[in-house]
Formats: sequence, structure tokens, C-alpha cells
Amino acid sequence: MVRKRNTERRTALVDAAIEVLAAEGARGLTFRAVDEAAEVPKGTASNYFTSREDLFNQVGGRIHTRLGPTASALAANTLAPRTREAVVWLMTEMVRRIIDDRTGYLALQELRLEATRRPELRAALTATVRANLDANIKQHTGSGLPGDADSVVLLYFSVTALVVEHLTLPEVLDGAGAEGLDGLVRMFVERAIPAD
Repeated sequence: MVRKRNTERRTALVDAAIEVLAAEGARGLTFRAVDEAAEVPKGTASNYFTSREDLFNQVGGRIHTRLGPTASALAANTLAPRTREAVVWLMTEMVRRIIDDRTGYLALQELRLEATRRPELRAALTATVRANLDANIKQHTGSGLPGDADSVVLLYFSVTALVVEHLTLPEVLDGAGAEGLDGLVRMFVERAIPAD
């Protein structure tokens, strides 16, 4: 029971750290700020994390868990016909999921910026993101969905840029040539994957 409480407390602290990182940036991510955001006694975060580096690494792992697909999305993917339209649905669902956790994605961008100054964080984050991309390529190419590894890479970088733009400077997307986010996602898929 104690271990479960410790795991729950650690998760709550990491989620609070994500909130702080998104709101204040890396400079604002201190143990004291995490304690305040998590509404726990002072000194709690320092009991769970050995250093700020440890906290940054924990945040990186947790963000990717939060932004991952839900069980229902995975199930829907398994049952969907193997068409380009299914890829449009998957990409649109992913964009919506990421936008719904705006704080998580903004914290990830802050973490990426901090990784340019912290070699250990850069190595850990690179490994996580690369593994995620490789898993997406493997899942897509092994699923029978149309498109090859290059299609997945093209969609990955297109959607990543779209989400960053939408969360940081949404007015840039006004008049972008497609009807809103869903239209842009559809255009990306249609350009990356040939018609069925």
C-alpha cells in the first residue's frame, strides 16, 4: 500500500512539474515550485527526485505517457479498414489528443529547449522521441495501413509542426488553405499517402 501511495505521489509531483514547466519554463521548474503546484509540504519534491536533472527526465517520460493514445483509440485503429481514410482518422485523433493536453505539449517544447543546454537531458529525450518515432513506423508499416516508412516520417514532422503552430501562434494558420486543423491533417495525409 505504501509503494502505491509513493507511486501516486510521484506521478502527482511529475504532473505538477509539467504544469510548472509549461507555465514558467525551465528556469521556473524548481522543487519549491513543484511542491506549491502539487499542494504538498515544502521539501516533498526533493524527497522524490535526486536532482533537477532527475526531475527533467521524469517529466520527459511522463509527458510521452500522457500524450500517448488511449485504449479506445488503439482498439478503433485495430478494427478500422486499412485505408487512407483510416490514416486521416488516426492523425486527426492524435492531433486532438495532443491539443487536449495543451499543457503537456507545451511542457514538452520547453523540455526540448532545455535539452539544448543539458547533454544528459538531450540524450534521454532523443532516445525517447526516436524510440517513439521508430515504434510509430513499425506499427504503421506492420498494420497493413497504406503508406510506407517515409510516409510516416513525413506525417510525423508535418503534424508536429502543425501542433506547435496551433498551440503557440494559432493565427498563423488562418487562411492556410485548408479548413481548420482537420483539413490540414487531411491534406498532409493525402499528400503523404497515395489514394487507395
